[in-house]
Amino acid sequence: MKRVHLFEFEDFNWFPDFIRDGGTDFLGFVLGVIRFYEPVVEVLENVIEKTNHNQILDLCSGSGGPIEFINQKIDPNIDIRFFVSDKYPNIPAYNDLKLRTKNIVSYNTQSLDVLKLNTDIIGIRTMFSAIHHFEPIEVKTILQNIVISGMPVCIFDSGDKHIGTILGILLFHPILFFICTPFIRPFKLSRIIFTYFIPLIPVYTIWDGVVSILRLYKPKELMEMAQSSDRQKLYDWKCGKLKNRIGFSVTYLIGTRNS
Repeated sequence: MKRVHLFEFEDFNWFPDFIRDGGTDFLGFVLGVIRFYEPVVEVLENVIEKTNHNQILDLCSGSGGPIEFINQKIDPNIDIRFFVSDKYPNIPAYNDLKLRTKNIVSYNTQSLDVLKLNTDIIGIRTMFSAIHHFEPIEVKTILQNIVISGMPVCIFDSGDKHIGTILGILLFHPILFFICTPFIRPFKLSRIIFTYFIPLIPVYTIWDGVVSILRLYKPKELMEMAQSSDRQKLYDWKCGKLKNRIGFSVTYLIGTRNS
């Protein structure tokens, strides 16, 4: 399936935060329940061991759901800290996550734009379910900035780019919204209203979910962009797919600075 870069509502500056956050809260909750990113835990552990970095700066974090899952599943003998960030930071979700993890996860209330990444935070750069939001020239910019920083990078996204995934979103997401919404934390009255009574959150999330599948990059495409962004060959790049326990594919791009 050829990549098509249609619009996603959550990318627009004018899109209401309480609707955007409702969608990212839902996505983070569902990804955690189905343990979508379970296969990448070992990958991250290997990068931590290889690079000796004990902090992860997560970019485009949404609600921070994948980071919470990684924190729960990573080897408890690894002393790791997480910093979540986003261009449109979901502060209620981040504060709740910080409390639940007893400050292992921290955050900044300010916007952090991955396209203009200028931060002195040291650590592995991660992105979950986010790289498809950017067009190829933007992906190259993101990777070039990371190469300049010298920090390791681990990018993860869905790898199931076919009509079956789109049909699954259209058929099952409405059901999941109906069942899961009362259990999503932190509790928000606006989430209840704009899910059950005025279903703006489900409508936008389903649209963005379908468009996300159309936007997904293949491992070969990510590798080509990584190599193009690293003309001096300063990094060792690895790219491919992993399967999680329920059969979904996870695409990964790993970059670590050469010795």
